[in-house]
Amino acid sequence: MTQSVFNLDVDDSGIAVVTIDVPGEKMNTLRDTFADDLTALLDDAKQQSVKGMVFISGKSDNFIAGADVKMLDNVQSRDDALAISELCHRAFFDMKKLPFPTVSAIHGAALGGGLEFALACDYRVCTDSDITKLGLPEVQLGLLPGGGGTQRLPKLVGLQKALEWTLTGKQIRAKQAKKSGLVDDCVPQTVLLKVAKEFASKGKAKAAKPKLDRISQLLESNPFGRNFIFKKAQENVLKKTGGHYPAPLAIIKAIRASVELDELKAYKTEAEGFATLVMSSESKSLRGIFFATTEMKKEWRNDDAPAITKTAVLGGGLMGAGIAHVSAVKAGVPVRIKDVAEQGISNAMNYSYKILDKKQKRRILSKAELQQTMNRITGTTNYSGFKHIDLVIEAVFEDLSLKQGMVVDVERECQANTIFASNTSSLPISQIAAEAARPENVIGLHYFSPVEKMPLVEIIPHEGTSEETIARIVNFARKQGKTPIVVKDSAGFYVNRILAPYVNEAANLLLAGEPIEKIDAALVEFGFPVGPLALLDEVGIDIGSKIAPILEKELGDRFKAPDAFSRLIDAKRLGRKTGRGFYLYDKKAKKVDESVYELLGVSPSPRLNKSEIAKRCVAQMLNEAARCLDEGIIASPRDGDIGAIFGIGFPPFLGGPFSYMNKLGANKVSSEMATFANFNSVFAPCAALVSMADAGASFYQPESTQPSKAVVVEQTVAATQDVTDVEPVEAVEAQEVIVPPAPATEAESVTDTPPADASDDKVK
Repeated sequence: MTQSVFNLDVDDSGIAVVTIDVPGEKMNTLRDTFADDLTALLDDAKQQSVKGMVFISGKSDNFIAGADVKMLDNVQSRDDALAISELCHRAFFDMKKLPFPTVSAIHGAALGGGLEFALACDYRVCTDSDITKLGLPEVQLGLLPGGGGTQRLPKLVGLQKALEWTLTGKQIRAKQAKKSGLVDDCVPQTVLLKVAKEFASKGKAKAAKPKLDRISQLLESNPFGRNFIFKKAQENVLKKTGGHYPAPLAIIKAIRASVELDELKAYKTEAEGFATLVMSSESKSLRGIFFATTEMKKEWRNDDAPAITKTAVLGGGLMGAGIAHVSAVKAGVPVRIKDVAEQGISNAMNYSYKILDKKQKRRILSKAELQQTMNRITGTTNYSGFKHIDLVIEAVFEDLSLKQGMVVDVERECQANTIFASNTSSLPISQIAAEAARPENVIGLHYFSPVEKMPLVEIIPHEGTSEETIARIVNFARKQGKTPIVVKDSAGFYVNRILAPYVNEAANLLLAGEPIEKIDAALVEFGFPVGPLALLDEVGIDIGSKIAPILEKELGDRFKAPDAFSRLIDAKRLGRKTGRGFYLYDKKAKKVDESVYELLGVSPSPRLNKSEIAKRCVAQMLNEAARCLDEGIIASPRDGDIGAIFGIGFPPFLGGPFSYMNKLGANKVSSEMATFANFNSVFAPCAALVSMADAGASFYQPESTQPSKAVVVEQTVAATQDVTDVEPVEAVEAQEVIVPPAPATEAESVTDTPPADASDDKVK
């Protein structure tokens, strides 16, 4: 029997092999017709007196990648969403009721609905391949697993692992899946079908107990221990999300129901939680972020553009080391690091080694793989080995003449088509290319620190940059695991340009008497991963002071940083790197340095509430974002939203600055800014925002916010993880939750270019 998705073949022993193959698609997905197809398949199998059934994929690299998001696109009401979950429940219950055993033979991705399908089988066998990954990542789209995942997973792996995996959306590797009891066996791909058939011949599986250590077993076996687990999980969720994301709390509720309620009520809890989340603004924003990144992958793509196969980095400081790391590890190309000192090269290579060594100790990669990767990174104090380099990335401090000199050097030492990319955070690329003999090969490639964690990169062509150069750099950035946005060549580009007035306003509030911790808390409560003054400490107050004059010179007085901050620099209070800035840093903790008030001539005298503080800082960012769009710095509101979320941690649940302004309405945004402008003209809404308010227009038209075609929910998460370089955490606390899909929650993960240290390439 041949169907649209399921192809049934029964062998002489009565074992049925069902090949899952969605026609015309690269990925297998659970579509809205799958339940009917599955029912027909199972009825046919019963008629043929099947003794066991194996499900295996007809795709080369995925089992079932998840549920088709088209089902969510078509949802018009909560009842529609509820029906989707209940449909999955019924279909998977039908599998459990079969008189013969079922086996999932998994190779590649089994994510979200795909794993829930596998959980409904009696047995699961997976390959030991690196591409085999299992998980329930719906939380990263603001959802919970709606096909029974919150009910079946705890019974296999225990409450704590189920909470950990569903709250973080982590993907489980094959060996870990076997060790935890998620799968019954882990075998080479060559014998996958054979072993799966052997399981299918065993008869129906008996309910297995989770493989728990002694302490976990003690906690999970009694009501008091379980109550402690769920209470701790909820506390950690609220601490990490600030209560902005409803999905983690709904997941906890559903998993708790799996052990405290009868089966029907427990499944109903999951279905109702799923339905509510599908209709939530937070989930719609998170889904919209992925739709945007999916669309962006189609842009500037040129498969005919020459591939970049060999790279070099100028400067072995923190940024240079990070760029070398993602080039060697993610892009998998040889990297040549040039620095003026051997120590700088050593520091940069050690940077990669420490990251890889940590992975090797956690058995994410082997010792041989570590060495193989490190062999791709070499160093030099001159330009030896640069003759056949395709791309040279400059990562030194903001000095125009130094960067211009490097362009000349590279043109002399490298091939005629070698690309020179500058990691400048504020200098216009046209100025860096001003003395270039081949300006068509010069481009900006602005990374964010730490490079291996931050997903965004800004690509900045100047007027003379060739389209081939742009395409080659976009392709390479994606190979590095980055989400690139192409922005117009102007001081500060996009991300730093919207960040600077936001930070400046926080500084002005401090000088007006608002306490440091109150300002930072206000913006964290708004949804940013770290407050603006803590961010300045992470960046380095001296770095901010170097960027500010460039922006002020090119863009005007609204970018002028407070003069009082020069006192911090004179006092060597540069932030975390010197042990003190706005905060004092030691090995134990970070706390506000009260002496900074006296140094700045400020007496703390709080007047505004946190909401007012957040509104003032964010208003500056929104106003500048609108200017950037009006001036063509960014190509679209979509690029502006992705740049802000992935570059500086703008709250993902709000969808980005343009989505946020869309929700508020241009009239309200403009009106609030005009009110602030009564005491400071810098708040005056830009002309584009005023015009939009007058016309009753919006940044996104309703039809443009919908994806043009269905994509896979779990592909969403997989793609996001690829971009953000989120590696599975083997020893994470069970209740840890990642706020999705923000680039990171650590303070240092939202900073821009850190200071050049002694190992940076300071001279030609």
